[in-house]
Amino acid sequence: MEKSNPQGKLLIGHDDCNHSKNESLEDILAQRLNRRDVMRLSAGFLGTAFFGSFMAGCNTEETTTSAVAATALLSFTPVAKNMNDAVTVATGYTSKTLYRVGDPIKLGVTDYLNDGTDTDFDSRSGDCHDGMKYFGLKSDNSGYEIANSTNGLMCINHEYINQNYLHTVAEVAAINNASRVPAQVDKEMSAHGVAIIKITNGGTGFALDKTSGYNRRITAATPINLQGVAAGSSYMITPYSTTGVMTRGTVNNCANGYTPWGTYLTCEENWNGYFKYSTTGRTAKEVVAFSRYGLGTNSRYGWESVYTQWMATVTGTDATADYRNAPNTFGYVVEIDPFNPTSTPVKHTAMGRFAHEGCWPAKVTVGKPVVFYMGDDSKGEYIYKFVSTQNWDAADATGGLTAGAKYLDSGTMYVAKFNVDGSGNWLKLDIAETAIADYTTYDFADAADVAIHSRIAADAMGATKMDRPEWGGVHPTTGEVYMTLTNNSNRAKSGSYGLDAANPRYYTDTYNTTTTNKGNVNGHIIRWKETGGEAAATTFTWDIYLFGAQSAVDAGGDDVNYQANINVSSLTADNDFSSPDGLWFSDVSKGLMWIQTDDGAYTDTTNCMLLAALPGSVNDGATTAITSKLVPTNGTADQTITTYVGAKPGTTKLKRFLVGPKDCEITGITETPDGKTIFVNVQHPGEDGTTTALTSHWPDGGTARPRSSTIVITKNDGGIVGI
Repeated sequence: MEKSNPQGKLLIGHDDCNHSKNESLEDILAQRLNRRDVMRLSAGFLGTAFFGSFMAGCNTEETTTSAVAATALLSFTPVAKNMNDAVTVATGYTSKTLYRVGDPIKLGVTDYLNDGTDTDFDSRSGDCHDGMKYFGLKSDNSGYEIANSTNGLMCINHEYINQNYLHTVAEVAAINNASRVPAQVDKEMSAHGVAIIKITNGGTGFALDKTSGYNRRITAATPINLQGVAAGSSYMITPYSTTGVMTRGTVNNCANGYTPWGTYLTCEENWNGYFKYSTTGRTAKEVVAFSRYGLGTNSRYGWESVYTQWMATVTGTDATADYRNAPNTFGYVVEIDPFNPTSTPVKHTAMGRFAHEGCWPAKVTVGKPVVFYMGDDSKGEYIYKFVSTQNWDAADATGGLTAGAKYLDSGTMYVAKFNVDGSGNWLKLDIAETAIADYTTYDFADAADVAIHSRIAADAMGATKMDRPEWGGVHPTTGEVYMTLTNNSNRAKSGSYGLDAANPRYYTDTYNTTTTNKGNVNGHIIRWKETGGEAAATTFTWDIYLFGAQSAVDAGGDDVNYQANINVSSLTADNDFSSPDGLWFSDVSKGLMWIQTDDGAYTDTTNCMLLAALPGSVNDGATTAITSKLVPTNGTADQTITTYVGAKPGTTKLKRFLVGPKDCEITGITETPDGKTIFVNVQHPGEDGTTTALTSHWPDGGTARPRSSTIVITKNDGGIVGI
């Protein structure tokens, strides 16, 4: 995702649009129970499902698996924090650049000049590389071969653009969103979206194969089908599709996912900033809905001055005459078949509409539903789960978009409530739920209305406001789910919302000795275990796996008891970090988890990074009391929150593996099926600079403009990465 910068830089999309009263501080304090008290309560009070799930974290199989993994993994020496304009990877490993902004993906396209004059982005790499997935390709290039580690298709998100570096110096100086130049807008729209590229390792490392017919770009102008419960509804009608079954384009493609049937999922995050919106002619219900989704009177890039599809205003007699409904066609999980270059991507409306960070599948079991987990990346938003109506059939393992329609167009959406006793509930988002049907803030009309306005339905159900849910991952052996909560400057802010057990920290942090950041500055990672190990369960047990923090308090002090209240996980100089964002489990190195950062609070000390972790299991730690100092919503008194914290990782179970170049975000990660190559994206290096005052020259060096890039990391002895 785009850099989260607490130093005052305007970033569209992450602001708090959630003004519901869910999970108030007073309710939390009134309900709080000590976990030891919970364990002493009778099974009849707790319910056998919850009690069984709670105890499941102690089973022998999981303990044995973790012990084996701990002896085999993380054998590298940690990388020191640094602010170099380079990729610094652990000793014994090599990183090489594979795919940079502007690189041609087809024959006949000129090499990228990187001076702002380049065009043809429909046939080049887009900008701001983000989530990605490697798919093995048969050696004869005829289709999916899951185990092929030398020939594959890579699907890569291109989240947004750095206008400074996409255009010439003169063009950047002249940009006026009220009156954009068509050629510039065309270039910007084409630099968004997704790339599918063929890559091959002939023995000397991976390279892009520009001759492949699989190579293509999906951009902000590509035709895309709408499917599921909201497709064809009145909310989706536009001049482009008067029947409401299609739209054009996908934007702000942040994290990703994949399906058990061999397709790629890309997710639309901060799409709201791409539209110019007006309340004129709108119903009161529409005003509530658009406000809840953060649309404003100014767009991010001014594309609407060239193409009316980005102008969400009422100008005609009905929705077939203007693009008043265009925002309703964005904010979805988008499915792409990388093995069918002529196929049309699909937006699955049954999986809800919000700032989709990513979409991660649970392990599939024949005869049981297919389950996906999702985060809504904005301050105070929610964690969601989708459970398919159809049960998994192994015959669909190569079913492509047909299987996607079967499993993703019909199902149940849930939103998470994290209870103060360490239990949790999945709350159904359904028009039949009384809380939704009778919600006074917004009058839901039907199932399509609930799907399109998932955030409002989650408000009605009383979900827990979280500290910006971003990437998630499912442990490949235990099935436990992890999700990063990157940070939240609004947590405990006056007039906003207080602390709770799942989001328990408020503190101040000094940046460059002059700026004070407040809130949950460094973020944390939450995890949960579904009751009975069933992904489709409606209850779960949770704890906080890891808290981001600097290893030592700043001069002057953030807190009288820094280690207990802020550096709760006892991080050291070898593994301290801030703002966890990307999170991914290796399928080869079972139990090895990678954590990527997108930070603006600790970058006065180190560039963003990639860490490797051995995560353990839910409830392997202890009940913990965290005291926050001078919380505005609580006057000047200290506030203590009881929460549940995983075992401290020490330096054997969490190590810094890589540090990126200046001003970057480390994001997007995937591996070859043999685990001997991992791919990592370096997004927006030098983003704080300008064309006349560059802060980075990575990866090309010299005086070059910086370029987002995909890098390839291998172990020098040819072994599995991380072991």
